[in-house]
Amino acid sequence: MKYVVILGDGMADRPLQILNNKTPLESANIPDINRLSREGQTGLIKTVPDEFKPGSDVANLSVLGYAPGKYYSGRSPLEALSMGINMEPSDVAIRCNLVTIKDSVMIDYSAGEITSNEAKELIEAVNNELGSDIFKFYSGVSYRHCLILKETVDVSKIILTPPHDITNKNIKEYLPKGSMAYKFKEMIQNSEKILKNHPINLKRIADGKKPATHIWLWGAGLKPNLTSFRELYGLKGTIISAVDLLKGIAIGAKMNAPEIAGATGTLNTNLDNKVKALITAFENGDDYVYLHIEAPDECGHQGDPIGKIKAIEMVNRAVKLTIDYLDSTNCPYTIAILSDHATPIETRTHSREAVPYTIYNSINPAKSRLNHSESDAKNGVYLSTGQDLIKEMLGVHR
Repeated sequence: MKYVVILGDGMADRPLQILNNKTPLESANIPDINRLSREGQTGLIKTVPDEFKPGSDVANLSVLGYAPGKYYSGRSPLEALSMGINMEPSDVAIRCNLVTIKDSVMIDYSAGEITSNEAKELIEAVNNELGSDIFKFYSGVSYRHCLILKETVDVSKIILTPPHDITNKNIKEYLPKGSMAYKFKEMIQNSEKILKNHPINLKRIADGKKPATHIWLWGAGLKPNLTSFRELYGLKGTIISAVDLLKGIAIGAKMNAPEIAGATGTLNTNLDNKVKALITAFENGDDYVYLHIEAPDECGHQGDPIGKIKAIEMVNRAVKLTIDYLDSTNCPYTIAILSDHATPIETRTHSREAVPYTIYNSINPAKSRLNHSESDAKNGVYLSTGQDLIKEMLGVHR
């Protein structure tokens, strides 16, 4: 048996007037997902426990079968694993976004989806000015970077707000609070002076693109300690993703995390290469592949319903290509399709409601007769934790 999870990050949503009171999922052309949904098991799954804020870190750990209450130690430390940062147990990792702020308003949490090459130069400039023996900045992918704090501090008392939660809001009330707040605020303020006249930003402005005006800090945590995926579930696995968060989870779980040429985490990602990596993983003897597609979440944060529909249709294409391959092998398989969390267009940030999921077993279809949508899923099988997904896939839940 081969196991596949195809996860459209932030794919779930709420009805929108602009879409005739349908959700993006209900508006998208997803015949392959809906076929598997009608022939498989469909319902709602609660991926984020009540005691956690909704986010891709907690939700993806949960869907992969890692109980957040036991394994979650913060978002940025997982990304630090992917960046190859060697953290000491007392180190604190903090996500460092490059953002666009104008007149104290958070215009764009991604600085216009700045490229990795541009961002690398900007983060190096920030590190040269603000880095020290205690603080060091590391560049990542696009707008997503990392600050390592080499000082013992109570992480629970560091209060930082994700920038995608405050799009178009005044940043003043969302600046860092709690432990080391003064230093973090100072870094954000001083970054403006470093970035304002940097050649990268001047060129972006000349090209009509948003400049990276500031850094923004959030997602603090300590070094993670994940049990290997094989030890937990007896499966050899691979995670395929463009983003450091998922790659870091893979490294922590001792799963494979191949580099995918052209994978960007946006609508412009190279989906064909991601599916080729999935096929290669199975050809190399893997039992389980987790294919993560970030684009629906990015479109949700941008408040772009048409882009989100396109991103969901991209997920459908990934499903079709994957099923075509699996059917050609004549090997039995179980495939799950879901969101990690909702990213409603109306709020442009994550929410904690349960999201639609589908599980299709090629040997024993469940025949739900339900489409893969927020409304139909209410009539299906409810799963109360993200970890229940893999248990259902393995047939050990009930």
